[in-house]
Amino acid sequence: MRQDDSGPLLSNGPPQTHNAKAAAEATEATEAANSAQAAEAAAADAALVARCQAGDTAAFGELVTQYRNKVFATIYNMTRNEQDAWDLSQEAFLKAWRNIAGFKGQSSFFTWLYRIAMNVTIDRLRRKHVESGLEFDETLGLGEIEPGSATTPRPAPVPSQNIQNQELQARIDAAIAKLPPDHRLVIILREIDGLSYEEIAQAAKCSVGTVMSRLFYARKKLQTLLQDVYEAI
Repeated sequence: MRQDDSGPLLSNGPPQTHNAKAAAEATEATEAANSAQAAEAAAADAALVARCQAGDTAAFGELVTQYRNKVFATIYNMTRNEQDAWDLSQEAFLKAWRNIAGFKGQSSFFTWLYRIAMNVTIDRLRRKHVESGLEFDETLGLGEIEPGSATTPRPAPVPSQNIQNQELQARIDAAIAKLPPDHRLVIILREIDGLSYEEIAQAAKCSVGTVMSRLFYARKKLQTLLQDVYEAI
């Protein structure tokens, strides 16, 4: 028997070694389960897309049901207007249906749909600003970010938690408004919509390295703007 297989040597190790191993195994199992679920979802989407491309409107209805809430939330975060968000969501899905024959599967269906939703929303915002005689600013209308996210610190629980959360929310919104448009976009895609780096790169039409760089500088800027919040923790 090899020395590293002997019972006494294993039993002499600190208890936390076994705990760490168990935690690592649990993490691996969770990641494997998540990967399996993601693969299953992607396969299901691919099957629905294939049916859509064959003219099956019921299959597209299933995709609409599956993603309409995410699309609406994304557009609402951009427009801050519920009626506009519903109208633009419908426009995005109609555009997706008209163009689904050209979907090649090089990205996930949702990433492709997400890009369509962003494009119709930005076009609407640009038209509204042109019609009003104002210069279009792509930093307008971007949405909220939850307190305690990876970008901002989590305030300590206190009796007036709701009021503090509202105040913190306003501070975060103001800080995000000061970010350059490309940095604001990746923050929203990552922190609010939870897209992966690869999905953000596909949606924003840039490299993963560019996404990571923009996120780094956006978070660094937000930490500077919210420095007193961090120091209060």
